[in-house]
Amino acid sequence: MQVINDVSDREQLLRLNDDYIESVKTSNVDRFREILADDFLCSLPDGRLLDRAQFLDHTARSSGLAALDTDDVKLRIMGDAGDIAIVHARTTFAQRDGTKGSGRYTDVWARRNGRWLAVSAHVTRLNAS
Repeated sequence: MQVINDVSDREQLLRLNDDYIESVKTSNVDRFREILADDFLCSLPDGRLLDRAQFLDHTARSSGLAALDTDDVKLRIMGDAGDIAIVHARTTFAQRDGTKGSGRYTDVWARRNGRWLAVSAHVTRLNAS
C-alpha cells in the first residue's frame, strides 16, 4: 500500500468517504468540486445518470435530509498500481418531513496525478417510510 504524506491510502479514502457523505448532507458543492473527477458520473435511485456538472447542480439544491449515517463500509483498493478503490456502504437517512429510509451506495475512486478523486457513484434506496 502506498503512503502519501504519511497517511495511508486506506486512511485517505475513508476520510474522503466521510467528506463525500458530509457533503451530501450539507449540500457542500465546494467540497465536491475538490473531490470529483472531471469525468465523474452518478447513478441516482430514480435511474437518472448525472455527469459532474449536473451532479453539482443537483447537490446545490438542499438535500432535504435531517440525518444521513453510514455503516458496513467496505473499502477495496485494486489495480496493479493500487490506484483504483471501491467503497460499498449502507446508509440510513431521515428526511426533514420525518420520512426514514435506508439504502446502499458504491463509489469508485481513482488516483490521478497523486490525488484520489471520485470517478463514479451509484445510489440505491431500499425503503422509505
